[in-house]
Amino acid sequence: MTIPSEWIHNTSALRAVERAVAKELSGAHDTLMERAGQAGAAHVKRLYPLARHVVIVVGPGNNGGDGLISARVLREAGLAVTVLAPRGAPVTLAARAAVMAFGESLGGATLDTLKTADVIVDALLGIGLNRDVEPDLAAVIRAMNEATCPVLSWDVPSGLDADTGHVCGVAVRADHTLSFLGLKTGFYLGQGPAYTGHIVLASLDIPDAYWRDVPAGLARITPHAVQSLLPRRERMLHKTLAGRVLVVAGGPGMPGAARLTGEACLRAGAGRVVIATAAVHAPVISIGCPELIVIGITEPQELLPLLAEADVIVMGPGLGRSAWATQLLSLLWAAPQPLIVDADALNALAVTGHRRSNWCLTPHAGEAARLLGCSASAIQEKRLQSVSQLVVRYGGVAVLKGPSTLIAAEGLSVPLVCERGNPGMATAGMGDVLCGVIAAIAAQQAHPAQTLALSAAIGVDVHARAADVAAGNLERGLIARDVIAHLRACVNPSC
Repeated sequence: MTIPSEWIHNTSALRAVERAVAKELSGAHDTLMERAGQAGAAHVKRLYPLARHVVIVVGPGNNGGDGLISARVLREAGLAVTVLAPRGAPVTLAARAAVMAFGESLGGATLDTLKTADVIVDALLGIGLNRDVEPDLAAVIRAMNEATCPVLSWDVPSGLDADTGHVCGVAVRADHTLSFLGLKTGFYLGQGPAYTGHIVLASLDIPDAYWRDVPAGLARITPHAVQSLLPRRERMLHKTLAGRVLVVAGGPGMPGAARLTGEACLRAGAGRVVIATAAVHAPVISIGCPELIVIGITEPQELLPLLAEADVIVMGPGLGRSAWATQLLSLLWAAPQPLIVDADALNALAVTGHRRSNWCLTPHAGEAARLLGCSASAIQEKRLQSVSQLVVRYGGVAVLKGPSTLIAAEGLSVPLVCERGNPGMATAGMGDVLCGVIAAIAAQQAHPAQTLALSAAIGVDVHARAADVAAGNLERGLIARDVIAHLRACVNPSC
């Protein structure tokens, strides 16, 4: 039995587990290093079965010991292995046995050796780095980044802070990261997503007992969670029981946001979707998507009967900041139903400062900055703290959008993170689609307010999965409607 793969830890937690293992098991550090090296070698052979020359770059610490064990195992398997050790052999106590077992003096290889590799293994620096990389090792990292072959990092890409995702001057841009023992928070924060490549966990067969009192920093969204909120439907289900969503969106000149949100609601499974929008837009939206019920709103009071028939309300996409929009928002702030708050509604919230427990805020970094009274760069530098601060200040659920979108909520023990998604999603309308997906999933629940945090997390995951399917290998040029086309497959249990 091993740690559940959804938990993500900081380095202090991982070291606490290592210390506990070392206390209970004689020679545990050597055992863990052997397991890590063996797992690394297996990973190379699995990913690149045709590789014949592997260059392993080892540093002075335990990560270098892991790399030497991988070198030994790969050489025993018949591969040509060159070890590049810019600081000489690893000197930690646990690594000395790996040096002796490798049985060869280190220090003969040069950076030119990297040009001859089929695969490069980065075992240079480990999880303890919290300062800028020293110049001689920075040169090695830059050389690895310039190589034309794949680069695999053991435990963490060298130069990346394993807790924060901060780049310590320079860092390896890995194609794959094999994370030993547990997943690191820095993989999902800061610049981490740009450097880790595809992440694989090698848990090293540590029993669950060692993890029971170790707090996690983040948690991944699992397929089990998706299926728990989106089971196969009952055959006798009626559309009014499949969720009724009201979308208040689309101020003058912005009909697209309203339509994208509403259509995403339908494709994510809502049974009935009503769009309340500027009167001039109603015919255009109805023609484009006749399945939507579109009501043109001239006076705010016209919204009242629509509110009474909704299970969940989306407010804000393309709404604008006119007096008309402000009057609509004044009615919505007091609505008892769960609210999905986005775009111009978030900008209004930054001024009004309302707080409630049954809403979901969906800001990008700029909107989050206005809500918290800081800069967008400050939000990006401390995304984990920022998403938690949104919940403390405004209550309910906060979805901080961006690479590795974060979800925090009152009642969640740790924030959740979405691993999926791609750079093609950096285009207009993606946030409108996300609001529709979250609202639809929430509206399909028996108690939308009680399950809002999980609905938000599943909505983020479904949206990102649909975007990944839509993009394939063609991320540039992806548009929001491409994502909508793939939502239906991603909200059904067989997906």
